[in-house]
Amino acid sequence: MNWKPNPFAIVGLAMVSVPIIAQAKIYVTVDQVQKILFPNKQLTKTPIIITDDLQERMRAASSIRHPFQGDRVWKASDGSWLIVDEVVGKHEMITYAVGISPNGSILGIEILEYVESYGYEVAEAQWRKQFVGKSAKDPIKLNQDIQNIGGATLSCKHITDGVKRVAVLYDLALKAK
Repeated sequence: MNWKPNPFAIVGLAMVSVPIIAQAKIYVTVDQVQKILFPNKQLTKTPIIITDDLQERMRAASSIRHPFQGDRVWKASDGSWLIVDEVVGKHEMITYAVGISPNGSILGIEILEYVESYGYEVAEAQWRKQFVGKSAKDPIKLNQDIQNIGGATLSCKHITDGVKRVAVLYDLALKAK
């Protein structure tokens, strides 16, 4: 018996997988986020070494298990910082950036890349602006000082925990530089 694939089955299979791919989105690049969070400022790439102790202290403060990479850090001449980080959403990685002022308060966050098929509402300005003005001294916890978005709970939680991790990084390693 000779089996031949049904062309309708192949098209149907392709149609089913399209929504998964369709939601993958790059919102802004690192160059664009620098201009958004730090208009008219020159940033210098300033990689930092993340020791095991620093990694563990950041993990304890945020519960994020994915290791922080110290090669995506920029500093402005006024002492502001731009940190690009990533966390797991539900299944895929979410890349985001945090702008931090010289005193350690968050200037803003931007979503660079979001690959999940739903929960992309975390990229909306209304949700992201909740972080502005917060620092490592604030709880930065979902459903405490950061509101959740229905249908995006894991993305909200992980980004919130990630922003806490970045705020703690500033306190532990960047403010003295």
